[in-house]
Amino acid sequence: MALFRKALAVAAAVLSVTTLGAGVANAGEDGAKAVLRYTEHGIPHIVAKDFAGLGYGYGYGAATDNVCELAKIYVTVSAQRSRYFGPDGEGYPSLSEAKNNLHSDLFFQQLNDSGVVDRLVSQPAPQGPRPEVRQVVSGYVKGFNAFLARTGRSGITDPACRGAEWVRPITEQDFYRHFYSIAVTGGLGFVTEGLFAAPPSGAPSPAPGTPAQLSASLRDGLGKGGLGSNGIAVGADGTAAGRGSVLLGNPHYPWHDGRRFWQSQLTIPGRVDVAGASLLGMPFVMIGHTADAAWTHTVSTPVTFGLFEVPLAAGDPTTYVVDGKPEKMTSREVTVHVRQADGSLKPVRQTFWSTRYGPVLNDVGGFPVPWTAKSAYALRDANATNLRGLNTWFELDQARSTADVVRALSRTQGVPWVNTIATDRAGNALYADIQVVPHVTDELARTCSTPTGRQTFDADGLAILDGSRTSCQWGSDPGALEPGIFAPARLPQQQRRDYELNANDSAWLANARAPLTGFPRIVSEQDTERSPRTREALLTAEAGKFTTDSMKKMLFADHSLFADLAAADLAKLCASFPDGRAPSSSGPVPVGPACTALASWDHTYSLDSRGSLLFQRFAARLANVDRFSVPFDPKAPLTTPNTLNGENPDVRKAFGDALVELRAAGLAPDARLRDGQAVTRNGERIPIHGGQGFLGVLNVMTPVWDPARGNTEVAHGSSFIQVVGFSGRGCPDSSTLLTYSQSANPASPYFSDQTRLYSRGEWVKGRFCEADILRSPALRVVVLR
Repeated sequence: MALFRKALAVAAAVLSVTTLGAGVANAGEDGAKAVLRYTEHGIPHIVAKDFAGLGYGYGYGAATDNVCELAKIYVTVSAQRSRYFGPDGEGYPSLSEAKNNLHSDLFFQQLNDSGVVDRLVSQPAPQGPRPEVRQVVSGYVKGFNAFLARTGRSGITDPACRGAEWVRPITEQDFYRHFYSIAVTGGLGFVTEGLFAAPPSGAPSPAPGTPAQLSASLRDGLGKGGLGSNGIAVGADGTAAGRGSVLLGNPHYPWHDGRRFWQSQLTIPGRVDVAGASLLGMPFVMIGHTADAAWTHTVSTPVTFGLFEVPLAAGDPTTYVVDGKPEKMTSREVTVHVRQADGSLKPVRQTFWSTRYGPVLNDVGGFPVPWTAKSAYALRDANATNLRGLNTWFELDQARSTADVVRALSRTQGVPWVNTIATDRAGNALYADIQVVPHVTDELARTCSTPTGRQTFDADGLAILDGSRTSCQWGSDPGALEPGIFAPARLPQQQRRDYELNANDSAWLANARAPLTGFPRIVSEQDTERSPRTREALLTAEAGKFTTDSMKKMLFADHSLFADLAAADLAKLCASFPDGRAPSSSGPVPVGPACTALASWDHTYSLDSRGSLLFQRFAARLANVDRFSVPFDPKAPLTTPNTLNGENPDVRKAFGDALVELRAAGLAPDARLRDGQAVTRNGERIPIHGGQGFLGVLNVMTPVWDPARGNTEVAHGSSFIQVVGFSGRGCPDSSTLLTYSQSANPASPYFSDQTRLYSRGEWVKGRFCEADILRSPALRVVVLR
């Protein structure tokens, strides 16, 4: 407890002290729940003597910065959006794909009425939360509520919810429902709209989609809201010093709503000391480092749900047949209350249907799977019983080595849909896709797939199996914590001394020198084309000896691999157009200075690069175009495909359409990136560097294009960035950046301060060790009692 007592002593000595509950002079060790030491940019270093106090400090601090966003989360998972916002407003895409508030409420009310979260919470670990996790959660809820009690609704400074009746104290049930919604975001959360299925009425059923349409639906995000990431772990052999390690954690997450990160350090002296960031409302560091190990996550490729097609009994569309025996579907009618125009509330009811495999659905992300008189489709979500992830991140927060990371992942088996990339002080680099994956072997898929499933499994790893046979159920492993998922020993993991990485491709080339092969298709594909971003990461890792400084410079160089592959050819194509006019959908368009800009472009998405905007708008049109003339070669996966296919009329027209689009936005073909890519915060225009992942830019920024003004907002992209180095016995050498800043409240001083840093290419010095924290010129102490 020495550090806790010291923190209190510092609180009494520092001038910028806020004491909530009693005077600092009386803040003895037994009287304080937590001490928050704020350093630059509003980053809290939370110290407590127990887990309940740690959760309390986190809950109070998180609410201070983001009470409105957190309140939106809790009103969503409690199925109350229609009560407060009306039925027709947009749902909450951070937690489901529901198209409006009514569907969001019906979806969550169905989950709440099922009692699934309550049943999981009631179980002991490993299925339920371990005791320390329960203590953290209890403290978090009390801390959030303490902030709300202190400010009151009218005292909230954020105009998004000041005085709003939907801001309320929360319960532990709210917290657990929130985590559950995160766990199922790639399954139930993805197919939300499809769950509003009704038995066939005799009217013609919609035509089923094609496997190609389903593939497009899956590849369009799989319900993960534009989530992506880079993780590069460099071991001792890949460092400039030949010892220690360097980790880049670079998640690409939404800049708005409930999937924002919030940064903190969490310390219980002698028990846990971890720094990093977590998704809003999660009082554990989810991406971060301890004194001796660092880790990050990247969204993985396994599809975490599967479909079962069940034949129906003749004349009874709610009875299905398994092994020749009829079995009735179950139904659940749920009710939500919807605000009317006059302010009154009206009950709305919806019936949901389910089978032994899971809920019946008629749509998968826009792909129709009709419920007909002959058959229906049911979904099984491998994360439908996963509250174990809370234990996973609790254990990761105490890791001291990459071996500890593997043990935490394997023991808890709670990571829902991400890979893990890690380093440690001993110089190890780790890649591990130890996560929840449906136990569908290639043999099971061959034996049991429906005709559509044969194509979707090979192309995308989505199993659509014959639900009429019990022999076609998902398999089991002895080492798995529950039936139907692969055990950790069956999943990809590799530890090396040079590097391991992932950029949202499969496990195959986590290291180009040591491919990971031989896994079931649903776990990982191999010998397939890598994305431009993965190729950029691999070429970068292969090229060089890293320091923390060189890793930071590499990321913010904003280099585009796709530009290397195509920009010179595009400049030549531009110069070849007759009369200096390119074809477009609206007729020939003058190329103007475009050819010169492309020929002299440095192939980066830095703020002053010219030609980058034109190339961005051009490349955005090539998603379904045969763009390369040299095809992919599995023997040369880092260098193929390549060479722009300038003979393709669609490529030529895409260039002309990009010119038209830029000019309509008032931007010249040789405009600088800063001229056409920015965000506005409190009236200040802040230019944003970086580019989309399809450009092969590691520092991903996915902007929102305004046809009249250019890129005027960021939808998702680099969010919480960390570079952590270990060498010798000193404090970790860490730098971080939360690109959109700590607070969503425009009245906060931490609303856009780090966004301005990001624009300038600057970083925040990591303050992990006690001496660094106390040296902060911005040190401010809050004692919670």
